[in-house]
Amino acid sequence: MMSMMYQAYQNHMDLTAPWRTGAAAALRYLNLVPRGTSQRTFGRLAAALELISRSSLTYARPDYAIGSVTAGNREYQVTEEVAYATPFGSLLHFRKVDGPEQPRLLLVAPMSGHFATLLRGTVKTLLQDHDVYITDWHNPRDIPRSEGRFGLEDYTDHLIDFLGQLGPRAHMVAICQPSVSALAAAAIMSEDDHPARPASLTLMAGPIDTRIQPTKVNEFAKSKPIKWFEDNLINYVPMQCKGALRQVYPGFVQLTAFVSMNLERHIKQHIDLADHLAKGETAKAELIKTFYDEYFAVMDLPAEFYIETVRDVFQEHLLPQGMLMHRGRAVNPAAIRRMGLMTVEGEKDDICSIGQTLAAQDLCTGVRTYRKVHHMQAGVGHYGVFSGKRWNNEIYPLLRDFVHVNS
Repeated sequence: MMSMMYQAYQNHMDLTAPWRTGAAAALRYLNLVPRGTSQRTFGRLAAALELISRSSLTYARPDYAIGSVTAGNREYQVTEEVAYATPFGSLLHFRKVDGPEQPRLLLVAPMSGHFATLLRGTVKTLLQDHDVYITDWHNPRDIPRSEGRFGLEDYTDHLIDFLGQLGPRAHMVAICQPSVSALAAAAIMSEDDHPARPASLTLMAGPIDTRIQPTKVNEFAKSKPIKWFEDNLINYVPMQCKGALRQVYPGFVQLTAFVSMNLERHIKQHIDLADHLAKGETAKAELIKTFYDEYFAVMDLPAEFYIETVRDVFQEHLLPQGMLMHRGRAVNPAAIRRMGLMTVEGEKDDICSIGQTLAAQDLCTGVRTYRKVHHMQAGVGHYGVFSGKRWNNEIYPLLRDFVHVNS
């Protein structure tokens, strides 16, 4: 029954699409009407139409919308260029037009229920002092089944290929979930003496060893046998999509889980949104709308990638036990040499607790002590490690100096 739930959901969204389209059109016309004595009535109607028009998820990647950036004392125009692509992901380059030569940096985004655009703030900050590329993952529901599977090993292969495109002496920064693959890629490339092995590796709030101070997320992953995840969370992509019948962990199921964790907060936000619109408080309404435009842009996960991540990373802890394999060979972090290693954790991280990312420092015995850096940021949760004021003012300067020292 569960495997057809995605199809039923898609059918429902298709059937109700005319209501949302109609509400959006009515809202546009309503905004053209001069405001007069009935402003309160118009405000309430506008709020109702806005909420109806927004009552759906989008499966298209939002724009990064980084038009320019200040580097040094100059402002540079930024263009997005696909440097290399596979069916499952693009190596996206944020090129500063006529910009100075700066260290090349690959930002490794999580393959999660949201798009890599969730890191646009991280990208914008990094662009000040680096030539930035990002792993821009494609939505599996748009990838035909004929393109094959995408598992944990395929993710690691993509990182190796992307670094190969960047060439020697680039730097790799992994955010959260892909820290395991980033460490594996660095180990394999070091062992093979790959010419494009990274000059430095930074792991931020990543689950290197989730046996350390397990969080609720870690405990849930261990609370069920792997077959439960396969039977209850994996679905077929609906027939209306290019990736029809590909098996995925659907984005809308993931989002439902995220929302349910803070349900009261999300309900209050939408009540506030309606209230701001009714009162004509456009700026306050826009802040909430902008957040939910990103939050409700969801991405499915390939079933094999999700299941293998749950099993290998969160249930069996293969990497810290020296048992993680890649294409039939053991992943050996001790093989990493002549590379800087930085780990960053957040004091209040309830997804990846203190010590789980730091564990990489003990695994990489071949890295000289003076090339290792660890930073625990006080007062931040998971997202505060790579976004917000503390990231910009306290974490980023350390990362920037670490990258430049290793360039």
